[in-house]
Amino acid sequence: MNDRMTKSKKQPLKPAPQPAPAQDAEPLNAGDRVHVEETPFEALASICSILVVGLFILTFIAQNFVIPSGSMEKTLLVGDHLVVDRINLAPPARWMPLMRYREPHRGDIVVFLKPGEPDMFLVKRLIAVPGDRFHISNGIVILNGVAQPQPHAQPTTPENHQDFLDEFPSVPPSVDLGATETWSVDFPNHVVNGDLVVPPGKYFMMGDNRHNSLDSRYWGFVPRENIVGRPLFNYWSFKTPEDRYEQTGIGNTIVWLGHVALHFITDTRWERTMHMVR
Repeated sequence: MNDRMTKSKKQPLKPAPQPAPAQDAEPLNAGDRVHVEETPFEALASICSILVVGLFILTFIAQNFVIPSGSMEKTLLVGDHLVVDRINLAPPARWMPLMRYREPHRGDIVVFLKPGEPDMFLVKRLIAVPGDRFHISNGIVILNGVAQPQPHAQPTTPENHQDFLDEFPSVPPSVDLGATETWSVDFPNHVVNGDLVVPPGKYFMMGDNRHNSLDSRYWGFVPRENIVGRPLFNYWSFKTPEDRYEQTGIGNTIVWLGHVALHFITDTRWERTMHMVR
């Protein structure tokens, strides 16, 4: 065995023989391209991959929302189409450790699910966070004893003053005023010395159009888990009647799509295109 091993070490290595090229084959030049036909199965797999990525983005990262009412005027208008960040305010997830998370802040505009109606998305401004004590006096929010600047809010005047909305919570919510029964019953548990105290894990929301906004004054606190995200920018804004989104049915939809096609140029609010939401 030692002799055989010694002999094998002394023998030079030879390259493996290469198969002879076919007589009809032509060598490829550096600039030649090879075209590979894609099978129907591969095309379907590519389309499915794109759909999966798109659905992932729309579900977990960013989502399109349209403003259906005037409760946030003049900050947001009916017909504004928003891209909403669903990551920043989401509860931290272990499977996305590199994402930046934070808790909602006072003054944030947030998208959330309406309490008691898990299929209805709303967008309002966050007024008070857990532990805050506040009341409204003549339309001015007094938060933890300090009057708050409210440049975005509709001002209160003698003409539009409403006791329930502008002197909250001194006038308690009731079903007669349009409040939910659940909030009307629970409301007294959160009033201390004339202030509404926000409990842990809850938030108080109000629309910027203070006298035309069904908000936390009517249905109470928003749980943390109901907060979906915050609008980033307005990618398209189209002049839209406020009752448009109350009109259902395929006929109304077709008529509206025709209206959009005919008036796309003239009724698009171009100055609001790519407008950042603040």
